[in-house]
Amino acid sequence: HLYMQDYGGPVGMRLATAMPERILGLVFQNANCYAEGISQAVADIFLPLWAGRDESGARRMLLADTTRFQYVTGARNPAGLNPDAWTQDQALLDRSGNSDIQLALFRDYQTNVELYDVWQQYFRTFQPKTLVAWGKNDPFFPAAGAEAFRRDLSHLEVHYFDTGHFALEEDAGPIAALINQYF
Repeated sequence: HLYMQDYGGPVGMRLATAMPERILGLVFQNANCYAEGISQAVADIFLPLWAGRDESGARRMLLADTTRFQYVTGARNPAGLNPDAWTQDQALLDRSGNSDIQLALFRDYQTNVELYDVWQQYFRTFQPKTLVAWGKNDPFFPAAGAEAFRRDLSHLEVHYFDTGHFALEEDAGPIAALINQYF
């Protein structure tokens, strides 16, 4: 079973398509596999980067205000979130030389988008039992990305949570219960 969130989606899908016989089930939590799951905000940041025109939007993704934004935007109770989450993330982002590594990852992300058709074919062919637990207020990967799984999977449950990109920050218990119940 693979649990995938954000960058974990492409990592998990590369593993699943390389070894489909080893996959018992999938959990997607704001990890995208469909074009309609890419928000305009993400397109505005990454399309210019991928075209080699402008990396300023990608560089803004590395700022402390943006890291905090990723956690609090869409959350039911932003004041109730533990700031250690984004503070720890930012400390790691701020390490010497890390901005170049992050920009390389951002540039490479387009290879994941190029694989969406392959991943969707994997869904149609192998029909892995799949649970989607989605923070419906995610500013990066909108609910349309969660709905798109319905096109290709018949052993599927989709659940929405009134939270943002990092749904586990507010809904770890309910999501864990869904996983236990579904699998």
